[in-house]
Amino acid sequence: MAFKSFIPMAALCILASCNNSSKQNNAEGTTADSVQTSVMSFQDCDLTLGGIHFTKMLNGADKHVSEKDGIITFVAPEKTDLFIDPNDAKLTANTAKVLFAEVDNTKPFTFSARLKPGFTSDGLYHAADLIVMANDTLYQKFCFEQDERGKHRVVTVRTVGTSDDNNHEVVSQDFIYYKISSDTRTIASYYSLDGKEWQMVRLYRNNYPKDLKVGICSQAPQKGVCVSEFSELSLSTETVGDFRMGE
Repeated sequence: MAFKSFIPMAALCILASCNNSSKQNNAEGTTADSVQTSVMSFQDCDLTLGGIHFTKMLNGADKHVSEKDGIITFVAPEKTDLFIDPNDAKLTANTAKVLFAEVDNTKPFTFSARLKPGFTSDGLYHAADLIVMANDTLYQKFCFEQDERGKHRVVTVRTVGTSDDNNHEVVSQDFIYYKISSDTRTIASYYSLDGKEWQMVRLYRNNYPKDLKVGICSQAPQKGVCVSEFSELSLSTETVGDFRMGE
């Protein structure tokens, strides 16, 4: 979810450069709805955290992370989110700080981590996220998020031109294990309370292009700062053996 943002006028100045990107996405087999003008650009970075080499980022994310004793602390300033409102754009935001590792989507991959968001009493939509992104109009967020009633909830947000918003289980503990896995044809998201037994929450056709990014993000769409912790990060070139069981 998001609080308030706008599409900057500067986006009009990069229409020409975005056309080539849109044509490439269309050739890779994405849907027509996903071919829209990008309003953000990836920045280069060179950061290794949790054994993963992060080479791309959004919004200067490298200035908001640190690692100590295997725990990555990710600080999200107030009003930072990544969402494209399917209605009147009032909730659209592109302010989230995100770190990305690049993957070859023609090969299987599995990306997983233990997430502990900085939940607070008034931190509506505070979350820690795993993200799969081709560009800023074609991606998925996998969030452990605080909802309107203060509950901690598994949430998936898939953006193809605009974003959907799917709320899943409520989880009583303050941390969770997440996993996203692809066999090149199908991509699925799983959660676990103990890192051993997995529950599938979303599965869809993998029609992302060859060049893909997976990343971590802490978000604070409305009030206050969200300080999230990530640990046990893993990025492999393997897929789960059973897409229903996530194992």
